Amino acid sequence: MRSNVKVLTLASYLSMLFLGLASTMIGAAARNINLSPFQIGLFLVVQNIGFMIAVWISGAMADNHEKPKLLLFGSLILAFSLFTFYLTGIFWLNLIIMMIIGLGIGTYEGVTDAMLLDMHSERQSLHININHFFVTFGSILITLYLIYLQMDWRNSLIQSAVIVLILALVYGIFGLPVKQRQEEDYMQRVKILTRERLVVALFVATVLVVGVEIGMAGILTTFLMDNRDFTQITSKVGLVTFLAGIAAGRVLIGLISQKGQIFHYLLSLFGFATITFTFLLFIDLGQWIYLGTFLAGLGLSALLPLMIALAGIAYPQMAGTVIGSIKVAIPVGGILIPLFMSLLASATTFQISLLVFPLALFLAFCVILLEYRRLPAFEREVI
Repeated sequence: MRSNVKVLTLASYLSMLFLGLASTMIGAAARNINLSPFQIGLFLVVQNIGFMIAVWISGAMADNHEKPKLLLFGSLILAFSLFTFYLTGIFWLNLIIMMIIGLGIGTYEGVTDAMLLDMHSERQSLHININHFFVTFGSILITLYLIYLQMDWRNSLIQSAVIVLILALVYGIFGLPVKQRQEEDYMQRVKILTRERLVVALFVATVLVVGVEIGMAGILTTFLMDNRDFTQITSKVGLVTFLAGIAAGRVLIGLISQKGQIFHYLLSLFGFATITFTFLLFIDLGQWIYLGTFLAGLGLSALLPLMIALAGIAYPQMAGTVIGSIKVAIPVGGILIPLFMSLLASATTFQISLLVFPLALFLAFCVILLEYRRLPAFEREVI
């Protein structure tokens, strides 16, 4: 059993690596595929739709079904879609395949964190943070692979699909016992959760945090070139620096965070992220701008993993359902915050639209602070 836990923990980390790779693939390979901005937008929309469907369904099923078997199914879906994506140039067919990619990575997102919480009773936030470190690492990896090294993007997908098939084999061989089946059906569990203020607060905060992370990754190179006189190459270095800050923070915070202090870490990171984003976007840091970019990523880094860990620890009997429900906020945030910023930029100026990022982080800080103050002292210690 102990060997199963070690193997499945490693497999979970690798699964999230390919989640990061697949979710960043279109942005990194758009020029190689010669996609128009309109086509890129359509690909991202259908991927997010597939992701949203899968994370919701797989998260609910994770409470009553063997999690490695769900991940086996998700791995087979992802491997098939990576093998077949742009095998032909038929746009509508590739659009369908992109939705299937969303279904595969959504299954990874919906199940792996819940599985880690089941397998590890100690240092749970560490495992969740490392799990999401690999998402960022996958994003950095595909960006370097396709942009800096100019490798054949189709070959990179085939290689990825082969490794995902190996992951499917691992999930098929190594199993875990299924926890006692919930007495309530899925809709009853969701109804219970919608009455929980903590769940609502975490959902709202996740929308804001993910929106800032995706939006910042999308506009950072433009900001550095237009507002700070960076070049094409140095602006990409700035983006990698930002992603490296996220990756480093997820490991660092995971190592030092303790189960009874997650709220404290969340509030501290929200405050730190609000300050660093304000300095980075509205003060000319000169030669210190790379440090400011790294620190902004560091402040943002562990917010999502810590909120996921908090949700799973607070509701252990329905961890899959609550985590899946909160993760629906990921594609919602990825759409709403960048859209709001875009509308604000068109109505005012690009510089003014950047206010969306620190304001969103400050609003999330207030949401979490209000929920923390509502909890009795003994509950704070348990959570």
